[in-house]
Amino acid sequence: MAELSTVARPYAEALFAAVRDDAEGLGRWAERVDELAQVAALPDVQAALNDPRLSANQRFELFAGLVKSDLPPAARNFIELLTENGRLLLLPEISSQFNALKLRHEGSAQAEIVSAYELDAAQVDALVAGLEKKFGLKIEAHVTVDPSLIGGVRVTVGDQVLDTSVQAQLAGLRDALAA
Repeated sequence: MAELSTVARPYAEALFAAVRDDAEGLGRWAERVDELAQVAALPDVQAALNDPRLSANQRFELFAGLVKSDLPPAARNFIELLTENGRLLLLPEISSQFNALKLRHEGSAQAEIVSAYELDAAQVDALVAGLEKKFGLKIEAHVTVDPSLIGGVRVTVGDQVLDTSVQAQLAGLRDALAA
């Protein structure tokens, strides 16, 4: 996974820099990149794009034809660049990184909160308030439940993980005893 993110990063950053001040706005570009990523993630599309019998131009036309929305010249150029460099299948990772850049630009971040039990709205609000204070960003939280944590929560914001789960504490204790 680290390799994909390393290869995708320059494309996401270049696209973000190119469209940051676009009249359509970053929100529309984020939607467009998400749509491109969804098309690139389809198994049939991946199989077709990996077909060695297709030229770069045929891959471009195939992919552009599968996108439902109208593509402005900048989007067509971006797809063409990815096609020429054999990077169309990186679109899901490029989309993820583009969205992270958009959120950072807007002064916000996404937090993945995994809890051992169901959290009520007040608990989520308190947790989000603490995260916003810690990171200095507006936090958009996505909460899921994973009973294997036993207790506590695991929070991921960007590339930072805060793990206060009982599972993590037990793993730390096991490692300390084994050393």
